[in-house]
Amino acid sequence: MKTLFKTSFLTLMLFSFIACNGKTNSEANTETLLAINNSDKKPSKQFIKVALLLDTSNSMDGLIDQAKAQLWEIVNELSYAKCDNEKPNLQIALYEYGNDNLNGEEGFIRQVLAFSDDLDDISKELFSLTTNGGQEYCGQVINTSLNQLSWGDNPDDLKLIFIAGNEPFTQGRIDYRTVTKQAYKSGITVNTIFCGDYGQGISTYWKDGADITHGDYMAINHNHRTVHVASPYDDELLILNKKLNKTYLGYGKLGNYKMSLQAEQDTNAESYSKANAVSRTISKSSHLYKNSKWDLVDAVETEEVVIEDLKEEALPKELKGKSKKEIKEYIDTKRKERKSIQKKIQELNTKRKVFISKEQKEKNNALENAMLDAIKKQAGKKNYKWN
Repeated sequence: MKTLFKTSFLTLMLFSFIACNGKTNSEANTETLLAINNSDKKPSKQFIKVALLLDTSNSMDGLIDQAKAQLWEIVNELSYAKCDNEKPNLQIALYEYGNDNLNGEEGFIRQVLAFSDDLDDISKELFSLTTNGGQEYCGQVINTSLNQLSWGDNPDDLKLIFIAGNEPFTQGRIDYRTVTKQAYKSGITVNTIFCGDYGQGISTYWKDGADITHGDYMAINHNHRTVHVASPYDDELLILNKKLNKTYLGYGKLGNYKMSLQAEQDTNAESYSKANAVSRTISKSSHLYKNSKWDLVDAVETEEVVIEDLKEEALPKELKGKSKKEIKEYIDTKRKERKSIQKKIQELNTKRKVFISKEQKEKNNALENAMLDAIKKQAGKKNYKWN
C-alpha cells in the first residue's frame, strides 16, 4: 500500500515564459537558473508546502476515502496559520504509488499533481484516484518527490512530506535511509503514516523513516469512516456557498471549464456529507482559495489582468458589449459582494467551531488529525502560530 504527493510548476512556467520571448535553449537555461538561484531577495510570503504520497494498492480504499473526506478540514486548519503576522500560502502536491496500473519501470509511481495552490484541481485529482494491487516502494517515491517538485530555497517555508501505506518501508531498490537523509539536508521533513497497528509500523521501519528527518511517525485506522459533526449553521452556510459561486466571472479559455469544475467539487464534497460540503464552503471563504487564472474578480484584485487589455472574446457573457467603465463597475460590485459573503461565512464558522468543539469529545486516529498534529508541531519550530 502506498501514498504519495508531488509537484513542479515554477520551473515549467519560467521555461514557458522564456520560450514565448524567443530565447535560445542556452539563453533559456541560463536565465532560468539565474531566476531560480537568485537568493538575494527574500520571498515576501512564506509557503506551507505539503507533498502527499498515497499508497493506492488494493487495501488502501479506506485511506483514499479519508483523504477525500478530510481535505477541506485540513485546508481550513492551515488557513488559520500565521508566520510573523503573515498568512502563509499553501501548496499541495500529490503522488500515488503501489498501483499495478502504474509504470513498473518507474517504480509504480505517478505524480498526480505538482505543487499547486488550486484547491479545485487538488480536489479533482484526489477524487480521480482508484486502487489496484502493486509493489510499494517507499524510498523510491520519496526520492521521486524530492527530485521532481519545486521545493524552493526559502528557509522560512515549511516543507513537509507525508507518506502513507501499510507495507514494509524497506521495499524497493532505493534505500529509504539515503533519501530521508537527503530530505533532511534540504530542509524537508518526512512524516510517515502507517495504516495499521502502531507496533507493526515500528517493526517495518516506518518510524525509522520519520526519525531520520525528525519527522513524526503515526499509525492510523485507515478503514475508519470519517464522521462529520453537523451544526445548526450548516444550512445557512450552504446557502451562502451558492451565493458565493455567483460572484465568480470566468474569463479566457479556462473560464467556463473552471466554473464547471468548481461546481463539480462542491458536489464531490457533498457526496460524503452535508458537513463536508460545509467544510469546503469555509475553505472557499479563506485566503487560500485563489482563482486569478480564470476568475476576473480575483485576477483584477491581484493585478494579474488589466481590464483595458482584455479582448472581447475573453470576457464572460455578462460583460460582452459593455464599456471598460461598465466592466470595472460590474467587477467591483461582484468583489464587494464576495467580500461580504465571505465575511458572513467566517462569522458563522466561528460559531460552528465552538459548537463542534463541544460536541466532538475526542479525536480519532484518522488521517486529518495525524497530519494536522504533525504540521502544527513542526510549524512551531519555524515561528508559525495558529489563531
